[in-house]
Amino acid sequence: MITIAAGIIMLGILVFIHELGHFAVAKFCGVKVLKFSLGFGPRLVSRQWGDTEYMICAIPLGGYVQMLGEGAGDQGEEAEIDPEEEKRSFAKKTIPQRMAIVAAGPIMNLLLPFMILPIAYLVGINLPAYLDEPPCIGYVIPGSEADEAGVRAGDCIIKISGIDVATWTDTGPALVNSAGEPIIFTLKRDDGIAELTVDPENGALEGLQSIGLLPDQVAVIGALAPDMPAAEAGLEDGDKILSIGEHPIVSWYELKGAIQDVGGQSVPVVVERNLKQLTFDLVPRKVDGNDDFLIGVTPRHETIFKRFPPGEAIAAGADRTIELIELTLVFIQKLFAGHVSTSNIGGPITVVQIAGQAAQTDISSILSVLAFLSIQLGILNLLPIPILDGGHLFFYSYELVFRRPFSLRAREWAQQIGLILLLLLMVLAFYNDIVRMIGS
Repeated sequence: MITIAAGIIMLGILVFIHELGHFAVAKFCGVKVLKFSLGFGPRLVSRQWGDTEYMICAIPLGGYVQMLGEGAGDQGEEAEIDPEEEKRSFAKKTIPQRMAIVAAGPIMNLLLPFMILPIAYLVGINLPAYLDEPPCIGYVIPGSEADEAGVRAGDCIIKISGIDVATWTDTGPALVNSAGEPIIFTLKRDDGIAELTVDPENGALEGLQSIGLLPDQVAVIGALAPDMPAAEAGLEDGDKILSIGEHPIVSWYELKGAIQDVGGQSVPVVVERNLKQLTFDLVPRKVDGNDDFLIGVTPRHETIFKRFPPGEAIAAGADRTIELIELTLVFIQKLFAGHVSTSNIGGPITVVQIAGQAAQTDISSILSVLAFLSIQLGILNLLPIPILDGGHLFFYSYELVFRRPFSLRAREWAQQIGLILLLLLMVLAFYNDIVRMIGS
């Protein structure tokens, strides 16, 4: 429940920033703003200040700014307006002014990360230590696409489809640029160079782990679940697991197979603690209908805390914002080209989950997720779909070039088509969200 509430609040912040852009530029251009709403549907809170009614509505999946002389209705562009009010009508403003008002919302979403990511870097961020290390493979998941292609543990990635990669961080953008095509890995193996091709089913957009490649992860316990076999047997945070029964353990990824082989039988677990080897007997068990046997441990993830001075924080924030914008544009291009599966599209449930989980961590994570989601919202709204801001910009661009607007009737038909397309997209996104929830 906390996750959902936190997610809705973070989503509301992004909607507020978007609508504030429309509102502020409309006011600057002298347009009368009738309503400023966060959410749709029945009013929960409403207050009239000056010309504008400010509202919070029941469905927190968007918002809107309604202006005098906009669209249809009794105060729309074709309605009879008092001559004194006519100069404050949106429809009577110049084309550049109307375009500025419409573009202001998504532009605000794209500008927000430039402002908040430097704060995240200034406050300091916790990053997995391996991200700055060379992308050397610690484990290849048996039966995965990478395993079938012949990638081995110990291989170090030099290039991905011709793009140089020096760290694990570099692999993400390289994979996005390769989406929809076979991925060519140039690997340093022993004393030689190997080149292998992996043809992932879903584009590897979720990173190397989605094709079965994982960084090295030593079998050191980071946390123990209460009332589970490991905690009851006396294992502690920081213990390094050396073996489970007859199975020697070198990597954390070997634990699951060893535990499943033992099943629900008593087994000795050898750990290293303070340079001493200790043996504990425990019995793995199934929990809450889970088909796997569990002992109740999670790995210790080494992290690095980085804090940047002001100048470097601004530069790092700007660089990261530009990188996220570029990656989003590449993803959209690959999606429309059919190189990326539509199963990668996430809907409001996914957005709320991501935002809610970040909201329960630290300020840097919150700001980073806000920046990421703000970019998605900004670019989505610039797509030339009639009901979105990008569709309106298309209409005004047509009017600017051809010196005549689309008729109101034509725009209404186009917006109905756009609404249908948007609803179909929402249905697909909700379907993907539900499939992910069931799968997890």
